[in-house]
Amino acid sequence: MSSARQARLTAEQEPFLAVRSLASNYFSGYCLEPHQHPWHQLLFASSGAMTVSTSRSSWMIPTGRAVFIPARIDHAIRMWGVVEMRTLYLSPPLTDFDNEECSVIEVAPLLRELILRTVERMGLDSRVAHDARMVGLLEDEVKAAMAAATDPPLALPMPTDEQALALAHHVLEQPVAGDSVDELAQTHGMARRTLERRFREETGMSFGMWRQKARLLDSIRLLAEGKSVTDAALDSGYASVSAYIAAFKNTFGYTPGRL
Repeated sequence: MSSARQARLTAEQEPFLAVRSLASNYFSGYCLEPHQHPWHQLLFASSGAMTVSTSRSSWMIPTGRAVFIPARIDHAIRMWGVVEMRTLYLSPPLTDFDNEECSVIEVAPLLRELILRTVERMGLDSRVAHDARMVGLLEDEVKAAMAAATDPPLALPMPTDEQALALAHHVLEQPVAGDSVDELAQTHGMARRTLERRFREETGMSFGMWRQKARLLDSIRLLAEGKSVTDAALDSGYASVSAYIAAFKNTFGYTPGRL
């Protein structure tokens, strides 16, 4: 981690804080091991990209998007490219969020400015009229973004079966490795038919589709680290740039060039 600035707030403010903030800069590859917070968390990457993982799913968070993580949800974060992370911690008793699942949201210009302004102010005190209005506007903007969210394209569901989960983590660590399905199944103590069945039942996707999406999500990491679209295509195992762009757009709804 290159730098971090934790909000400095007084002990007297503590019971009345609706929002706290943290500004952190990380180098590519830095990992925050699994942890949780007693407050809700809004993670925003103003540059770079992040992989956020829970026991149930993994999300790729590119520049310009944020992820809402409910309180007490175990999660890990890995950084790609130079990540300028701006984090808001939202008090469950003093803010109106009842989400139980993580959600990836598009950060519109107003929400972006609210996040950055809150970071500048270090925190929002519910007793202060100006701060209370900012809290209400933050709630409205985050909820509107959640209502419009199309985060499934950026999410990769994880199987729950122990052997299938170990195989999934292996693929995520080496998404473009050339292991065949039979080789992967054998290495992880499963028959190919069992592997396929478990992925369909527990992720809603065939293993082939799951693996392809893992590779496409990993290509966002490559783009965040400064690779060209051509390099990202070839490094992701695609024989042609056009095939990669088509698969990328079909999966995420926009081209890698736009990202």
